[in-house]
Amino acid sequence: MAYRFPPTFQWGVATAAYQIEGAVAEAGRRPSVWDTFSAEPGRVFQGQTGADACDHYHRYGDDIRLMADLGVTHYRFSIAWPRVIPEGSGPVNEAGLDFYERLVDTLLAHGIVPHATLFHWDSPQALDDRYGSWRSRQMAYDFADYVTVVVERLCDRIHDWMTVNEIPCFTHLGYGVSQVPPHAPGTQVPTTQQVWQTSHHALLAHGLACKAIRATSRQPCRIALVDNFLVPVPWVETPEHIAAAQAAFPTLGSNGGVIMPALTGQYSEALLAQLGEAAPTIEPGDLALIHQPLDAIGFNVYSGVYVRAAETPTGYEVLPYPPGYPRLHMPWLQVVPESLYWGVRHLSETLQRPDLPVFISENGCAAQDTVTPAGEVLDLDRIYYLRQYLQATHRAVEEGYPLQGYFLWSLLDNFEWSYGYDRRFGITYVDYATQQRLPKASFHWYGACIRENRVL
Repeated sequence: MAYRFPPTFQWGVATAAYQIEGAVAEAGRRPSVWDTFSAEPGRVFQGQTGADACDHYHRYGDDIRLMADLGVTHYRFSIAWPRVIPEGSGPVNEAGLDFYERLVDTLLAHGIVPHATLFHWDSPQALDDRYGSWRSRQMAYDFADYVTVVVERLCDRIHDWMTVNEIPCFTHLGYGVSQVPPHAPGTQVPTTQQVWQTSHHALLAHGLACKAIRATSRQPCRIALVDNFLVPVPWVETPEHIAAAQAAFPTLGSNGGVIMPALTGQYSEALLAQLGEAAPTIEPGDLALIHQPLDAIGFNVYSGVYVRAAETPTGYEVLPYPPGYPRLHMPWLQVVPESLYWGVRHLSETLQRPDLPVFISENGCAAQDTVTPAGEVLDLDRIYYLRQYLQATHRAVEEGYPLQGYFLWSLLDNFEWSYGYDRRFGITYVDYATQQRLPKASFHWYGACIRENRVL
């Protein structure tokens, strides 16, 4: 099989502001919750922070030339809220907006289409101090005001907007019941209901952002939500196990309380029944606000879970991974390429949204990269992983699902949140001491796939 893609297929790479920019105290930027969180002892590997990261703030021109050499024509990046409105609300930092203008202008000069994520976890610390970040409904309204400022300045050059990235990660992993959660802002709360309330507030922020973008943009634009919903994969593709995977979707992870209300206008009834008193408080009008028209959905996918039909109350069971199951360099990164195909299929069939275009907004893996004496990074394990996931991408396209593009995570090794600089997801090796960039074998492989518009 040639694994060739349609000529309109979009090839890209993705990054996030806090993971690559650095310059956290420069040109008016104020702390984000990740600056605070990573500076607390014991929170991040070896006490590392994103203070310098990849120094992309100063080296963005070189990094964009790297993208041009790779051959991508689309780039997904995020805009740092505390760089634009340092206190979260109130005065605008013109120097912060100027940086993103320069970034976007340089992308366009190299023929690369910018796709801007308006929130990728780095919320202003000032709002956490003021009202507890996502614990408050006010966060959604302050976010919408920030979105209005950004879109007003950049809408003549950016036509592809993403509201928020991976709601479960900055809510359900950022707020823990009687325990310190692994993600910023790292807030302990007394009840599970309060955790679910944070994700509800994030959904409101998404809905208000959609309205703000449409009200503000002076040009036609496309708006997407980015989610990393948990994908149930039928362990055998027979009707009974496919039905079991579809039945599992609403109650796995936070699927029924994030992607389902966003795309269908309703929380999963099965999930609400499971949660009982832990369900979020939903005010009149909330669901209509959350269920905004979208032009696309961004699907972040790295792994999944295998499901089979079973004589259980739910009609399915999730199968455990055996000890020898292949995994890359993160504890959750089992190699499940079918998860990409089935995630796209679930969007169209399980959620009954075949009308909604999809793009893979993140896919990639951490690998144990080392530089050889000859100055190469031969990351064959990453190529092995990416090849299989791109074959699954091709299958979804070939079968007629509305999958339009693929953004590889990530262009650069970067600050991997609580893992600091210990885990490398990039197709470009970064020597953090010198900030030298070294394209890995996977960089050259991916570039060849792009040039030939097929999986090699």
